[in-house]
Amino acid sequence: MNQRNDVSGSLLVLGAGVLWGTVGPAQVMAGSAASPVTVGCARILFGGLLLLAFVLLTDRAAFRTLTRPAWPPLLSAAAATGIFQAAFLTSVSRTGAAVATALAFGFAPVFTGLCQRLFLRTPLTRTWLAGTAAAVVGVTLMSTPAGSARVDPLGLVLGVVAGGCFGVYTVSAKRLVDDRVAMPAAVSLTLLVGSMVTLPWFVAGLPLLADARSLGLVAWLAGATTALAYMFFVSGLRRVSAASAATLSLAEPLVASVLGVLVLGERMPAPVTAGALILLGGLAVVSLSGRREPVVETTRPVRVHERDPGVIGRRRSG
Repeated sequence: MNQRNDVSGSLLVLGAGVLWGTVGPAQVMAGSAASPVTVGCARILFGGLLLLAFVLLTDRAAFRTLTRPAWPPLLSAAAATGIFQAAFLTSVSRTGAAVATALAFGFAPVFTGLCQRLFLRTPLTRTWLAGTAAAVVGVTLMSTPAGSARVDPLGLVLGVVAGGCFGVYTVSAKRLVDDRVAMPAAVSLTLLVGSMVTLPWFVAGLPLLADARSLGLVAWLAGATTALAYMFFVSGLRRVSAASAATLSLAEPLVASVLGVLVLGERMPAPVTAGALILLGGLAVVSLSGRREPVVETTRPVRVHERDPGVIGRRRSG
């Protein structure tokens, strides 16, 4: 894999992070009367329909790549997607866009590392453990109630749950990419199946989405932050590891925090600010170990003689 592909993959994931960073602020700015769960379901349902229409118009044969081995990771990604929407958007409504996004996407690399260890057998390093400990300290500080910041316990817990869902989704999507599944088809089904988790809330709250501000919110969330952003993300996963993708997704809390403070006028007291900085610092430490790991194109290990300097420990194609 050449350096250009690595850079382009990183830029694609960063682009997804920037778009995702607008979700929380957009929800707050729109002021929709619909519940966060209703908005979240509408986001992935209509985003999935947009991608489905795109695949049907451009490459219907893509669905043939969804063979039986692809369904376990696809269903895992779908469940994680649906739960993430409900947890994250509810956390935004209770704690504010900046804090909720820092929690969800601050913990995403940690949970991605755990998922890789459990399902991909990737070993955990001391650097990863040190960064995780710092992240836990940061979240503890962020949960300290002070001033006018909305950091109620349920909102904090839901933000962490959202981060766990992101980790499950990232590793599941990486498995699909490595198995050479047509990702536009896979992502469209992931979004549509994931929306079934919260469909009853969507149906009950549908009348509240009829006003212009709510319709504009759903249009932005479905088109830009779902259909386009998810395709950016899974396209980037072809060229970077799951751990690197999770680290690059930290562009989202950066964007959301900037928009939350500058556009929405949110205020974070000193303990919350210090906690956020320690959290992001710990995740920067976590990223160091991920960057040392090469991006591999096969899951089958190759045994080599340790004295052979001409082999770097992975199978080369061609």
